[in-house]
Amino acid sequence: MQRVRDHFRERGRNPTDVELQSIGQAWSEHCCYKSSKVFLKEYVFGINTKQVIDRGDAGVMEFDKDHAYALRIESHNHPSAVEPYGGAATGIGGIIRDVLCMGAQPIALVDPLFFGPLDYPPEKVPRGIKHPKYLFGGIVAGIRDYGNRVGLPTVSGGVWFDESYVGNCLVNVGCVGIADKKNIRRNAVKGPGDVLVLVGGRTGRDGIHGVTFASAVLTKETETESRGAVQLGDPIMKEPVIHALLDANERGLVNGMKDLGGGGLSCVVGEIALAGGCGAEVDLGKVPLKEEGLAPWEIWVSESQERMMLAVSPRNVDEVLHVFKLWDVPATPVGKVIPEKSVRLYFQGEKVFDVELEFLTAGPVYCRPCSVARTSGKKGDKAPKPKDRYDRELLKLLATPNICNKDYVIRQYDHEVRGNTVIKPLQGKLGHWSHGDAAVLKPVEDSFRGLAIATASNPFAVGIDPYRGGKTCVDEMCRNLAAVGARPHSFTNCLNFGNPEKPDRLWLFREAVRGMGEVAKSLGVPTPSGNVSFYNEAPSGAVLPTPAILGCGIVRDIRKCVTSDLKREGNTVAIVGATAPEMGASAYYRLTKSHSRRVPDVDIQALRAGMDVVIGGIERGAVVACHDISDGGLAVALAEMCVGGDVGLEADISKMEKLRSDVRLFSESNSRWVVELRKGKEKQLPKDRKTKVVRLGTVCGSSLKISANKVLVDVEVAKLADSFNSTLWRLMG
Repeated sequence: MQRVRDHFRERGRNPTDVELQSIGQAWSEHCCYKSSKVFLKEYVFGINTKQVIDRGDAGVMEFDKDHAYALRIESHNHPSAVEPYGGAATGIGGIIRDVLCMGAQPIALVDPLFFGPLDYPPEKVPRGIKHPKYLFGGIVAGIRDYGNRVGLPTVSGGVWFDESYVGNCLVNVGCVGIADKKNIRRNAVKGPGDVLVLVGGRTGRDGIHGVTFASAVLTKETETESRGAVQLGDPIMKEPVIHALLDANERGLVNGMKDLGGGGLSCVVGEIALAGGCGAEVDLGKVPLKEEGLAPWEIWVSESQERMMLAVSPRNVDEVLHVFKLWDVPATPVGKVIPEKSVRLYFQGEKVFDVELEFLTAGPVYCRPCSVARTSGKKGDKAPKPKDRYDRELLKLLATPNICNKDYVIRQYDHEVRGNTVIKPLQGKLGHWSHGDAAVLKPVEDSFRGLAIATASNPFAVGIDPYRGGKTCVDEMCRNLAAVGARPHSFTNCLNFGNPEKPDRLWLFREAVRGMGEVAKSLGVPTPSGNVSFYNEAPSGAVLPTPAILGCGIVRDIRKCVTSDLKREGNTVAIVGATAPEMGASAYYRLTKSHSRRVPDVDIQALRAGMDVVIGGIERGAVVACHDISDGGLAVALAEMCVGGDVGLEADISKMEKLRSDVRLFSESNSRWVVELRKGKEKQLPKDRKTKVVRLGTVCGSSLKISANKVLVDVEVAKLADSFNSTLWRLMG
């Protein structure tokens, strides 16, 4: 506020209400990243490859010599906590626009979601907070209905549960699109004289102060005070908007475009103009409204949905309006681009806004205090007592909400619409599906080159050791992509953390970003887009520090991709990668109420070598099934493969590292996969001295039998499936 005061003192006048409101949006945490930018610049922004085409509202990467793909993930946490159905739906609408405004056709959605326990005692839910079960049902329904109605497949995601999310659920949504390179557009005007054309939905009072609402801690009064900040989505409008915009762009009528998301007109006009080295004049009286009587500042900052801003040459305006009329989509010229780097607004003939863009869009950059989290104090290890058999522990793990089958959610989404989903999120024999690690799309009709999409997150590891936890999230993304035969190519991230004004919360953020950046830089995998979501806490405390990643990988030939389910009796099963006694944050330790601060680390050379072995084996046809080892460790990975293939496995883990039996079974060490090798092609699996491959056993029978000089696990596959499949259906009634 002192900077704002000084700025207008220098100009010898007071700001108007429109100017103050606009600065409030542009300088919010959600829009200008004032607390995170310093760390993102240090650890993430510099990672580049020749395949990075643009970094705009979405990142754009080269797919092949003629095509590019766009990717972006972001949060809609606070709106979803207030109005779960509408908040989640408008999150989907916004992320689609981010990809669309790069000139790309949206082709897939993802949704990493984080909730409190579904069976959380109602009497313990804080006043003003909705029960996790209600939030879960409404949010999944909102994503389902919006995505299905616009005809986009939701192909990847995840659901995590922890008490820290009771006061503040997290709803992250991502989108991937494809485009001819010639149709890629920047979020920038071409130059002075361009006409600004507002297309799509009308502007109303919904979504006012949305970004400032997203930049504040939830309280017991949030429900009543901030409901107006939640936007109202309209997928029936979005569908023709997508077609009309792509049509106009294909005809070469659009110079640049940008979506109206956070801050509405107040952010998009200045950003699209300044990106082209210009300014803009806008007549707010021309903006189509949902209702009469909106004040100029309300029109300017409203975040009403389904709106896009186009920069169009004057000679093309009539044709653009004609295209949008054909699709029955409103399109209205509301302003023009000017040479001066400032924005001027007029309403009913009066100038109500005149601010220099470099002042408006720069925003403050804070170097806030940052210190080790109080939760990182010393806490001794407590290991569970060794047992002779672990049948019961495996069945319990398979039934935990964080590991169990998520088909309750997945089956509500149409993951096959558009007909390009080659590898689907549920994999296995008919009627015996299990989880896959990544989905694979065939985005170009006359090519077998594929685009793999995976999500990854490990808030439990990040909460104990944010540096190693951040590294683990990138490792998991790479494992998931490699498991289907894809080479990691790029990723986008949504970083969900608590109040950055608290030094311990900011330390968690810095360390997680440092870890993520270190692995990504070493592998040469860029992050062309991303999102930071701070203030994810309630009076009960902050959420677990939660980076969520959407990763994309390139598949040379989709016909060689594999799934996670076991295929044929007689085939050999092996483990790729080394296992270590790194039990911190593991599902097994959480189940047994044990604890350790030793979170899995990432050996980047071993990760790279492991990916080469797995991807090479898939491309050579030696690997017919592959599953990454993550939540629950080796035992859970083997069980899921058995469930998907409806077939048993006899495994001997005695040749693995000399560790406790429960560590070998349930350790979640990084950079590991289970592979099923085609009989007679075992020797065609590539070898690399930087990673180890150990034969475990043979696909056979109807039970999962794991031994190490003695039987450790022996459970019928049908019993594994019962534990794995029933949890969410039971909890949701």
